[in-house]
Amino acid sequence: MYNSYKYIDPDFTYTYPETKILRNLLDITDPEVLLFVESGAVTKRLQELYENPIKIKGIDSLFEIHRHLFQDIYVWAGKKRVVEISKDGKQFFPTFHFDNAFRYIDQLITDFKKIPKDNKKMLAEKLGEILDNVNYLHPFREGNGRTQREFLRLLALEKGLILNLNPPDNKSIYEKYMKGTIESDLKTLTALIFELIDTNGL
Repeated sequence: MYNSYKYIDPDFTYTYPETKILRNLLDITDPEVLLFVESGAVTKRLQELYENPIKIKGIDSLFEIHRHLFQDIYVWAGKKRVVEISKDGKQFFPTFHFDNAFRYIDQLITDFKKIPKDNKKMLAEKLGEILDNVNYLHPFREGNGRTQREFLRLLALEKGLILNLNPPDNKSIYEKYMKGTIESDLKTLTALIFELIDTNGL
């Protein structure tokens, strides 16, 4: 249900010709093996960010996170996509307008940083808005979801908040997250983030 992506990539920029397998640094051509290896590498790199979190300065930090997570697998880790992507018939943000989107998201991050740490409601609303816009931007050919969830976690952490949008084996949270991002449902995203934010984690 959630995997009906389509890509406009006639030159096979990201995939091995006539396949859907992403070109990778290890030249793995078995999709199941690639999924397994990628998952393990990203999990390791995520743990590094838990141990040594980076400071979110703006949209550039999103690219820094992606580069860190996928550096072992893809040569284009941390680089903006050069193909158009759609999902369930809805196109993500067009590449030729990326610069406008970057400026807008930078402003949202600036606004978030101005919100008092104890205003959980406003923080959740702004995080929901940032997540919605970053998801619509979908700046990478692969790894957008994992990158944006880590981006939100690190943003919340700067306010002394614990936010885990990807808890293990929690189907309810996953479904709310997918509904909110796919349908651009700010109400659902804000409610989910408000529910998950832990103000006593630090």
